[in-house]
Amino acid sequence: MNFDEFTGTVQHRLELPETGETVRVIRATLMTLGSRIPADNAEDLAASLPMEIRWYMTGAVTEHGQHFDWAEFVERVADIERADPSDAAYHARVIVDLVRTQVPESDFQQLRDQLPESEDDENWGKLFEVVDSGGWSEPAQA
Repeated sequence: MNFDEFTGTVQHRLELPETGETVRVIRATLMTLGSRIPADNAEDLAASLPMEIRWYMTGAVTEHGQHFDWAEFVERVADIERADPSDAAYHARVIVDLVRTQVPESDFQQLRDQLPESEDDENWGKLFEVVDSGGWSEPAQA
């Protein structure tokens, strides 16, 4: 999948009106995710993504391996997106599901291993709700 296909897929799935907004949404999610995980893990995960998308997780991140929970992740993504936190959370879930389809299973599992998913911990399980429900699918036609 190339950059245009990736951004087009995100734009379609999130029903965003403009490419610029779509790129901002992708950048917000992947930069913030790249900030949370160690640099080596970000490199592994991003390696199968289009070069321009890969950069958001690697080159655009000034400090990898920061420790923050799901709520802080959503706040950071919402700030970058300039969006409501509930919209930003949904956008992140859909983008992570698309990333899952583009990367080796072992690299995606490595991501999950980096993010505690229990409610007692940091509750990162919420990031994987679309993935865990079987992945994104086209809405049924009425």
